[in-house]
Amino acid sequence: MTDCVLGVDLGTSAVKVSAVTKTGEIIAQEGMDFPLRQPKPGYAEQDPEDWVSATTVAIVRLILNDQLKPEQIKGISYSGQMHGLVLLDADNQVLRPAMLWNDTRSTKQREEIMAKMGDRFIEITHNQPLEGFTLPKLLWVKENQPEIFAKAKTMLLPKDYLRFRMTGNLAIDYSDATGTVMLDVDKQVWSQEILDAFDIPASLCPPLVRSIDNTGHIDDWYAQYSGLSTETVTFGGGADNACGAVGAGIDSPTKVLSSIGTSGVILKYEPQKETNYNGVLQYEDHAIPDAFYSMGVTLAAGFSLSWFKKTFAADEDFTAVVESAAQSTVGANGLLFAPYIVGERAPYADADIRGSFIGIDGIHQRHDFVRAVLEGIIFSFRDLMDEYEAKGSRFDTVVSIGGGAKSPLWQQIQANIFNTKVVSLKNEQGPGLGAAMLAAVGLGWFKSVSECTKVFVKFKDVFLPRANDVAKYRKLHDIYKQIYPSTKEITHELVLIAGKMGRNNLVRADGNDGLSFFHF
Repeated sequence: MTDCVLGVDLGTSAVKVSAVTKTGEIIAQEGMDFPLRQPKPGYAEQDPEDWVSATTVAIVRLILNDQLKPEQIKGISYSGQMHGLVLLDADNQVLRPAMLWNDTRSTKQREEIMAKMGDRFIEITHNQPLEGFTLPKLLWVKENQPEIFAKAKTMLLPKDYLRFRMTGNLAIDYSDATGTVMLDVDKQVWSQEILDAFDIPASLCPPLVRSIDNTGHIDDWYAQYSGLSTETVTFGGGADNACGAVGAGIDSPTKVLSSIGTSGVILKYEPQKETNYNGVLQYEDHAIPDAFYSMGVTLAAGFSLSWFKKTFAADEDFTAVVESAAQSTVGANGLLFAPYIVGERAPYADADIRGSFIGIDGIHQRHDFVRAVLEGIIFSFRDLMDEYEAKGSRFDTVVSIGGGAKSPLWQQIQANIFNTKVVSLKNEQGPGLGAAMLAAVGLGWFKSVSECTKVFVKFKDVFLPRANDVAKYRKLHDIYKQIYPSTKEITHELVLIAGKMGRNNLVRADGNDGLSFFHF
């Protein structure tokens, strides 16, 4: 009988549970969907019990269908969708549907936070109070549903509620706590200054734990419900971005994650809590103890490519369209693309900027436009890398995941624009694998996450920068950087004239997209 751990990946529309052995082998995997409710424009809610039911079904399937024995499962850890607000009463009963990361109703509260605290808020939390974060949601409930707020005794995030239902223990790990923007990052405690400023009882904030900390055994009730053993130990787990970084091997300052999904993310390991990007980049506690990570988001990364294909090559194979870019040249024969087609978040927090093709010539063919889109997305990532390099950071490896790792051509473009080695993963499992790794370390199978990484995370393709192309791309990026300031006023006027019709309400530059790189 092979011992294993379960990595529970609680996403926005589904949960996936992976059983992983000491050697990093995934021996079984099950998933289950659950509904998202949007009762009004801008609202996004879920019933927390749906998370519990879906996870339980997945675990039961692992036991029945995949023949896992309960005593074989030694530990469980969790990755969860970030920022969602779950409120419990004195009896630990859910008071209202959970407000999710992509719920955008709290603009008024975000503005109130900045009006009251301004730069001091960013100094404490290292982040801006975007609508996607938890504190603005909590203040919305306080202002709009005071009878519910008055009954609230505990605040949890999604994966922490799931863990509570399995163990009966209340806790939140540091990586998810940072995403509430109620944590004092430098002091690593709930910020009493923020709580006092907005009349929030400190008792609402649960105990803080590390991602690898033991958070209790499966209790009797959940053992009977799921078939698990009460000998199985749970661990703190982490926010999906943190767990995704763990699962991709981002465990040192010289590694950067390049993720292309609907949105795109550049994520960097940060060794010091004192680092502060003044809200330009998000800053969070890592799931790795005593470490942190920062990330910048390009809102329309993969979405730009999907939009182009849907609009100009709807009936063609996606891979063939992407690979047609090889018929073009570095710089797409003088054509540049700015991927601001739904606004932008970082480094330009601008909901009304719009994308553009610059330099269109009569010689250009469709493959030049495809190449320009691929390059433009990576130029926007290069903007984020510049933010890091301005702080003195230097990198030797970029780990490419998502859509950018599926095309050798696109990976080579990344290596050339970043002027850094780019690698992809043999077994890209994202935050579920990261959660399993946290359980493996928590159980003592490994002394550290870095030691676990050497066993669990395996790289495959390696792309090295080509000196001639690096020099060309550096000149092109200097031109690309002029697009935003040159087109900002024009595109803002166009958006105003159009009455913002056709604006994508799910992807916004103010943080409401919620499209962290594992939410697709």
